[in-house]
Amino acid sequence: MNKIWIWVIVIFVIATGVFYFSGSSGNYDIFAQCLTDSGAKMYGAYWCPHCLDQKKMFGGSWEKVTYIECSLPNAAGQTAECSAAGIQGYPTWEFGDGSRISGTLTLERLSDITNCPVSE
Repeated sequence: MNKIWIWVIVIFVIATGVFYFSGSSGNYDIFAQCLTDSGAKMYGAYWCPHCLDQKKMFGGSWEKVTYIECSLPNAAGQTAECSAAGIQGYPTWEFGDGSRISGTLTLERLSDITNCPVSE
């Protein structure tokens, strides 16, 4: 009987983890692709909690967003690409017209800036 409960708990933990980390998998694919097609890109760092929040908004659709990782391994500085671009904070969104906004942006705000409709 104890082995059954252990397996039930293990399966529950795995299912919860998959649901939590996958977010709304693929729900914003069209929107994310439109952002990329419009020239929008996000500069960020793997250790940045605000960048993680931004990525979670897209769920599984995040893979369609152009993302530039700015941190070197072990948070040991900034990549040459981000230094040359003058990136000073994370996340920083750069748009097709060259304008930039730093900070976590709502999907609606990104939609307003890029004219990409937020659709699921």
